[in-house]
Amino acid sequence: MADTNTPKAGGYYPPVGFHFQVVFLGLGNDNDQRFQSVGGLNVEFDVETVKEGGENRFEHKLPGRAKYPDLSLKRGLLKDSSVINWCLNALKNRTISPVDINVSLLNEKHTPLMTWKVYKAWPRKWSVSDFNAGENSVVVESLDICYSYFDIEKS
Repeated sequence: MADTNTPKAGGYYPPVGFHFQVVFLGLGNDNDQRFQSVGGLNVEFDVETVKEGGENRFEHKLPGRAKYPDLSLKRGLLKDSSVINWCLNALKNRTISPVDINVSLLNEKHTPLMTWKVYKAWPRKWSVSDFNAGENSVVVESLDICYSYFDIEKS
């Protein structure tokens, strides 16, 4: 019988991806921090190719600008949300008010392990899932949010 107190594989266990929070700085309340999923926390380079005269075997690939995809957030529909009011104000009235967002991966004590600090975020799209009398599902609202860049802070 194995000893359960012995560390396995070097003693490191990767964190779980289901315990996180999303904080819109200057907006929202506790309910506005609870999301079902977060996507779009990645960065990549645009690639520029340069053709060299006399070299026909390949093209040189050079790094261009960094690009960040839209942040995609999903959660159950809230009837009263300052985040949604912020989105609808931007989408209906074209009043764009960028905010910063912190996306934190939490540990078992509910404290951040890592935080992605998203800068100059503004809403690009808000949608609600389809209504279907043949299904037993929660109404989900989705937000697509553009942003300039993010930094990662490790706790």
